Amino acid sequence: MTMTVLTPKWHTTAEVAAMLGFGLSKTKMLVLTGEIRSVKIGRNRRILPEWVDDYVQRVTSAPEVVSA
Repeated sequence: MTMTVLTPKWHTTAEVAAMLGFGLSKTKMLVLTGEIRSVKIGRNRRILPEWVDDYVQRVTSAPEVVSA
């Protein structure tokens, strides 16, 4: 018998919050402002893993702002 491991194709906002170590409110705000791309399917928001990776890449490659 062969077992198939299914990997999730979509993440919920709560799952993304846990992955990034952010609170749910902050993650929802990032989704609302478009900083993290998402789609609405029915009443639910879903986020592709590569969209999370895109966000992390943008944040880590942005030049740091130094305040005086």
